[in-house]
Amino acid sequence: MASVDECRQALQDLATRLDQHAEAQGKIDLDRTLACRITDLGTAFHGRLEGGRLVDLTDGDDPKAKIALSTGSDDLVALVHGKLDIMSAVASRRVSVKANPFDLMKLRKLL
Repeated sequence: MASVDECRQALQDLATRLDQHAEAQGKIDLDRTLACRITDLGTAFHGRLEGGRLVDLTDGDDPKAKIALSTGSDDLVALVHGKLDIMSAVASRRVSVKANPFDLMKLRKLL
């Protein structure tokens, strides 16, 4: 099981990668609140997607987040580091993503 610090670092790594992607590909029209719930650790993080970038990442849940991802700590780390495919993780219910369908299509562009 990954630690809270490892999950926090994985999300910071993801934020860095999204910054690089936004610079290379241009701004994506996606401004939404985001919550990432780590089920096996009983913790959460939240932030905001702005123009395809992950900003204001902090500890704690946001129950009103427009996009919510729930997963185990090891799966989060594996997803961020490219060791777990998001589509197969969702299909096998290792990862749950709650968002409206249009936001999900935009999210696919980020991944």
